[in-house]
Amino acid sequence: MKRPKLTKDMDSTVFLNYYYLKDELVAFCRSQKLSTSGNKTELTNRIVYYLHTGKNLSSQSEKKRKISNDPISLDTLIETDFVCSQKHRAFFKRYIPSFSFNVPFQNWLKTNAGKTYQDALLAYDAILYDKKHHKSKIDSQFEYNTYIRDFFANQNDKTLKDAITCWNYKKSLPGHHRYEADDLKALND
Repeated sequence: MKRPKLTKDMDSTVFLNYYYLKDELVAFCRSQKLSTSGNKTELTNRIVYYLHTGKNLSSQSEKKRKISNDPISLDTLIETDFVCSQKHRAFFKRYIPSFSFNVPFQNWLKTNAGKTYQDALLAYDAILYDKKHHKSKIDSQFEYNTYIRDFFANQNDKTLKDAITCWNYKKSLPGHHRYEADDLKALND
């Protein structure tokens, strides 16, 4: 069974049964004059609402946020509605030369307004330590990453090419896109 093309006439429940790349979601939103901002989950929700109602659901990330030009110090408080910016990246790189924004740290920053940037540096170290020593949670919009990790947890004798073949098979099917041992039949085709 082939995955249906995403069109404005598609039923929202059919849409939710298939896997679409973020680029495909953005292209659809652009073609329908919907906002293209936000992560994959926000785009999916916007498209479901549009397919169901024919109306535009405005994006949460469209809200204009004013970024302060004030310098950041260790004692500066993390602002409400934190937005990752070059100013923030430069601050963190001053203290952590190998710094890069990662999803757990971005989530920490967005949920800890009122704490200091000194607290943020400590949290970043704790997040990196946890990432190295524990299995990290992969956010729901990263289905490919979750699938590949689960594939190798169950099939450590297979290659990445095998995992990708199984993933391509799985995403073409309706329903969930989590790894199942039955997906290995894609390697025999």
